[in-house]
Amino acid sequence: MAEDPRRPFDVFSGACPSREVLEHVTSRWGSLTLAALSPEPARFGELRRCVDGVSDKMLSQTLKALEADGLVERHVKSTLPPHVDYRLTPNGETVAAAVKELILALYAVMPEVMETKAQSA
Repeated sequence: MAEDPRRPFDVFSGACPSREVLEHVTSRWGSLTLAALSPEPARFGELRRCVDGVSDKMLSQTLKALEADGLVERHVKSTLPPHVDYRLTPNGETVAAAVKELILALYAVMPEVMETKAQSA
């Protein structure tokens, strides 16, 4: 893919910081977490139940990475016990919308994918 001088980032370059963010977003847990947080904030336990199979450790690491990237915000309410919500930032909403489009595209091709898999089995 040719470099566009209007874009200062090149995800195909190993040294570009956009590659690390892409890895966070497109990891199994990153993409599912972003999609789960769209359209509304969620608590840790709600996310864990929504994203079937994710461990507490992986969900925590994923949320920290997405928060460090500025895609997720952590809001702590001063209650006993503390109430913590995770929500998408405006940039997170933009990226989550693209992830959701990818998920919908996947759903659309799944019948053919399953047929191909069945034929090759």
